[in-house]
Parts: sequence; C-alpha cells; structure tokens
Amino acid sequence: MAYDDLRSFLRALEREGDLRRIKVEVDPYLEIGEIVDRVQKAKGPALLFENVKGAAMPLAMNVFGTERRLAKALGLKSAEDISEKIAGLLKPELPHGFTGVRDAFGKLAGMTHVPPRKVKQGDAPVQQVVLTGDQVDLDALPALFTWPGDGGSFFNLGLTHTKDPDSGIRNLGLYRLQRHDRRTIGMHWQIHKDSRNHAAVAARRGERLPVAIAFGCPPAVTYAATAPLPGDIDEYLFAGFVAGERVRMVDCRTVPLQVPADAEVVLEGWLEPGVTLPEGPFGDHTGFYTPQEPFPALTIDCVTMRSRPLLQSIVVGRPPTEDGPLGKFTERFFLPLLKIIVPDIVDYDLPEAGGFHNCVIVSIDKKYPKHAQKVMHAIWGAHMMSLTKLIVVVDADCDVHDYQEVAWRALGNVDYSRDLSVVEGPVDHLDHASYQQFWGGKAGIDATRKLPEEGYTRDGGWPEMVASDPETAATVSRRWKEYGL
Repeated sequence: MAYDDLRSFLRALEREGDLRRIKVEVDPYLEIGEIVDRVQKAKGPALLFENVKGAAMPLAMNVFGTERRLAKALGLKSAEDISEKIAGLLKPELPHGFTGVRDAFGKLAGMTHVPPRKVKQGDAPVQQVVLTGDQVDLDALPALFTWPGDGGSFFNLGLTHTKDPDSGIRNLGLYRLQRHDRRTIGMHWQIHKDSRNHAAVAARRGERLPVAIAFGCPPAVTYAATAPLPGDIDEYLFAGFVAGERVRMVDCRTVPLQVPADAEVVLEGWLEPGVTLPEGPFGDHTGFYTPQEPFPALTIDCVTMRSRPLLQSIVVGRPPTEDGPLGKFTERFFLPLLKIIVPDIVDYDLPEAGGFHNCVIVSIDKKYPKHAQKVMHAIWGAHMMSLTKLIVVVDADCDVHDYQEVAWRALGNVDYSRDLSVVEGPVDHLDHASYQQFWGGKAGIDATRKLPEEGYTRDGGWPEMVASDPETAATVSRRWKEYGL
C-alpha cells in the first residue's frame, strides 16, 4: 500500500527499525547536514531530529534515502514496478511522439481512483492551525545551512504550487527555497522550469502570481513533484496513478490554489512582479556550489499546519545523496514514455554521478548505418532529455546498468575520428562547465558494433566477442562443488 501522509510512513519505518530518532539538540547550521550526509552515503536509516536548535518542530531527513524505502513509500516492490505500470497503461495502443504521451496520461482521467479528491477546509489536517500577518515566522521552521559556502539557510523539499495565468493549468515543482527573513523566501526558478514561465506570464500581464508551498506531503505527491512530466500533465493525476488512490486536496486560505490536505505545513503568498533578491550560493546536487543570482522573492502572508507538525527536507551535494533513489525511480518511470518518442531504445541508464541529466547510456537493436547517431539526436529532442551532455550508445546485448560492461564497450568499440559526435545545445541552468550559461557543447559516443555500410571494411568484419564454450560452462557449473572452490 502507498501511504496517505508522511507521518504514517515514518511510523511504519520505525516499526521496521528503519528510522532513528535523534533526541539531543542538533544545530541546523552545518551539523545536521554533516550527520545526514554521512548516514545517507552509508545507506543508513531515515532520521527524525526531534530537537532542532531554534526551531519549533521536528525535522525528518533521509526519508527516501534508499530505493527500498522509496518503493515502500509508494506502495511498490521496486523501481521496475513504475515502468511496468506505465507500460501497462500504454497497451494495447502504441502511441507515438509527445501527443501519444499526453494521450496516454489523458486516459487516466477516466480512472475513478486517480483524480484528486477535494476536501472541505474544516476537514483538512494541514489547516488545523492558521497563522497570518505578524504571526508568520519562518524562523520557527527548521531550514538547513548545509555547506560552509552556502549563502544562507534553505528549505530543500518544499513542493511549490503555481498555475499558468493564461490557461489555469497548475504545476507542482520542487525548487530550493532560501529563507531571507521571517516572512520572505527566495524562489529558485530555473530557466527551464514551469513555475518560472508562470511568473513571466503574470509579470507581462502586470499581475501578482499566487504561490503555495507544501512541506511533508504524502510520499507519492513528493515523488510526483520530482518527475519530469510535460507541462500539461497534472502531477496530482500522476501521484494518484502511482499510489493507486486519489490525493486529497484542499483550497488554500489566502490564494486561489489547492494543496494536499494531508501535508504537514503550507506557506501561502503572492509574488509581486519584478521583486527579486540575491539567492545563493548553494551547495547543489552537482556537488559544486551554484553562484549567487537574483531570483524572485516571495512574501509569505499565511502559514497553515497540523497541530503538531513536522518538516521534511533533504541534503544534496556530491553524490551519492538522497537524490539517487528519486532519480532512479524517475529513470524507470520515464523508460516507456521515452520509448514512445524514440522507439529504437531497448533500455537506458542515467548515472547518479552525472546528476541524472549529464549522461545517458542507451542500448539499441542496431539495424542500419548511423542508427546510433539517429538515436542520439532523437534523445536531444525529447523534452528535458534535451539537457543531456553525453550520450553513450551501446548494442542491445549490453547491460546499460553494468558500468563495467558499458566502459568496456565504450573504451574499446570507438574510433573517435568517426564515432564521436559533438554538437551544441541547451544545458541545465546549474551546469557550471559550460563557458556561458544555459547552452554548451554535447557529445555522443557510438559504442555499437560497426557495419560495413558505415565504412568498417576491414577483413573479416567486426570481430566476435570472447565468450565461454556453452557446453563447457554448463559442465563446470554442474561440477562446481566438486572443485572445492
């Protein structure tokens, strides 16, 4: 089963011995970050800091720090379950292109257990306490100053709700939030993000943009906020699909938006056009500090919460971090959708060391000359995959998740004068390696077997790989115990 709210999931983890309560006082300035980074790199338990210095509520960390925990939170057996659920949704039809992706998700609307369900304000746990005006004090919420070079304290797992002022389509996004003062937070809306576009539309119209930020949401909702869905696909529809049940939503108190009724804390405010503050630096998931830039500054007018709330956050930095399981689940979820856009793909892998978007390893059933190059360019044209900086294409008999196998192919099967493609295109807002922001060089490596039609005309053709004699291998397997090994 998926979990209706964060606290019920934490109780389940505690019963299994997979959650530790830290009762001593801990400092959100560097200390919590150091503790969490060590625990998550050791694949340790979820953590509940009950006594955060200067804060009025506990802080849950490393909640999704292993694939097993994330699968449990979503009511799944493994990351592969997501791929299977999506693939099952797409059958028996085989739609093509982005229209096919939208049509496939559109079919969810007819599933009665998926669309969000509205809850009256009086019945929403997240509105048991309502604070407005001078009662608002963001200092009471445990924000983290994680790395020594950070520009301030940040909330790293606030789910930001906006809607397009023209179409009314809502968006759920996950962005870091810098706490500037007791009523102001910085909105780190990168250039490719939907909320940034919503703010730009509102500014052109001379209007304020309503914003709501929810913390401690049901696990399926938090996961949906991280998924790279096309802008016109409702994240709450997807969350209901993953969890197998409808998400309970409630109208906000002061802005025309809806938020999860079972969240722990919600911040509400109106973003004034053109109001920015310096945001950052920040030790990001790239493992490097992103520099200070001006970003929108949101004044919080209202805070709603449960009567005894807790906050959830994550620590990002040099991988591996809690981003790892979230990224791996998204990799598996997106595979059937990517196959709609690029049917040539057999499987793919997004290495965590590459931040999940810097590198893609993809396998294909090669059928014709330059097939690998065709797939490279198709991937660079596929939604957020356009930000990929390195694509390594291997044959279908290569396990893309076995990096030793991939390295063997990529290092041995490539003539770089012919098999290396270098292009320019968009890169992630946070990319520090590009010589100018937002765009830079990309490379594709064709590590597949080469065909005579591609110019590989050496005598004997492409060589066979070394492999054991099947009959001998079976004999050795049968007699293995006899060898005393």
